[in-house]
Amino acid sequence: MWIYLNNRFVQEQDAVISVFDHGFLYGDGVYETLRSYGSRLFMRDHHLLRLFRSAEAIGLTIPVPLEDWPDILHEAMARNEVGTDQRDAYLRITVSRGAGDIGLNPALCPSPTVVVIAKPLVRPASGLYENGVNIIVASTRRNLPSALSPQIKSINFLNNILAKREAIAASAFDSVLLNWEHHLTECTISNLFFVRDGRLRTPALECGLLDGITRGVVIRLAEELHIQVEEGHFTVDQLYQAEECFLTNTSMEIMPVSMVDARKIASGKPGPVTLKLRARFIEASSRFLESY
Repeated sequence: MWIYLNNRFVQEQDAVISVFDHGFLYGDGVYETLRSYGSRLFMRDHHLLRLFRSAEAIGLTIPVPLEDWPDILHEAMARNEVGTDQRDAYLRITVSRGAGDIGLNPALCPSPTVVVIAKPLVRPASGLYENGVNIIVASTRRNLPSALSPQIKSINFLNNILAKREAIAASAFDSVLLNWEHHLTECTISNLFFVRDGRLRTPALECGLLDGITRGVVIRLAEELHIQVEEGHFTVDQLYQAEECFLTNTSMEIMPVSMVDARKIASGKPGPVTLKLRARFIEASSRFLESY
């Protein structure tokens, strides 16, 4: 596997960083994940702009100009023989503060570390889309936005990892986290939607969640289909009473949820709104891909 590391491509065994890198020592850095459909990247510019927004929020200057990133990403795919008609690509960009002496002062690190990994996209099993997944409500709470903005896509993922451990212990697909006011936010790597009274609902950004890019696409598609969308402050009880539920992120698109905390969502099968949106997403996906 070829890895992009600080302005050059190296083989996996040579892709090493310093033990003094502040990403390793303190989780000081940002990241972004993208996928391709064939050779074309999904919502490429939105992902890159969010990467730069996250970096700016923590005072980190990305040393690679924005206009150079498409070429780097496509070279990473080509070198690793992904992003083809046979194999869609999964890409992860990581930018850390870089190597420096031990201490919290960012000025200790003169040069950020930049890494790009490109590998085959592993899609969830088709049965999960047909039957839906089970999730739980985690006891772990989402970080307070006033302490750490959820709009910073940080490499410090401990909050999410704790919630993921709860899901694993419960043999669940994932966990949904509540905020400081006991309102729904998001799952560990995806946004949450549910249908109640025929209306599509999703937690508002002010509840303390990342503005997922696929989340935005789904809201747009729902509006095109004349499905009412409500972004708001919702409780666990409202989720329990949902008629449908699904998760969204870049790699899995729209994933139906059939059970929450061992309670069936309606019939326990993907519902009509979920299926309609999923069909529309597949049909319209080319609209959200980069141009050749």
